Amino acid sequence: MSKIHDIKPRWAEGLPETPPWRSLGDSVLVDTPWMRVTRHPAVAPTGADADYVVVRPKNVGTGVLPLHDDGTVTLVGQHRFALMRYSWEMPEGGAPEGEDPFEAVKRELAEEAGLTAAHWRAALDVDLSNSITDERAMTWVAWGLSATETAPDETEVFLSARVPFGELMAEIARGAVRDGLTVATAYRAYHMAREGELPAALARSMLGA
Repeated sequence: MSKIHDIKPRWAEGLPETPPWRSLGDSVLVDTPWMRVTRHPAVAPTGADADYVVVRPKNVGTGVLPLHDDGTVTLVGQHRFALMRYSWEMPEGGAPEGEDPFEAVKRELAEEAGLTAAHWRAALDVDLSNSITDERAMTWVAWGLSATETAPDETEVFLSARVPFGELMAEIARGAVRDGLTVATAYRAYHMAREGELPAALARSMLGA
């Protein structure tokens, strides 16, 4: 797994930073196969005493937006426990410590969407909800798609839908597609198509040009 580099925005180079948080120790409140929750006596940037709790997932989140040659995308629908709500998303999963996230996301594309891809391009490497968790996520766009067998795990039931990229963007704007990684990766894919980072024919199909 690639190391996270502390890259500053170009416009922030040379600017001072505010004082950091300081942790004075930690205790483990919850430890499961998927995450750890730690509690920290801390000192805030203002110097005030604080009590901080952090959720620390044990996987790197992964996701892929599968782009078909005709400008459609394959999405999967499933019920999400935390929100007790149905969600339409790109294929997503997680890479346990020691597994290459790229290998993990290729597996998820096959297991959830029944697809393999000839071409991949990295889309995002982001921190999720960084006030309460240190979770990292990495996403890709993929094209040159071929069908393969799905293989959901014992807790997963999926539907799949193939929709025009423009329709996905419209449903994001309408608030009907809410998964954060899907939303962010779709906008990144739109930017890639506009900026010439994807094959020209694929970009034209996505953008309806």
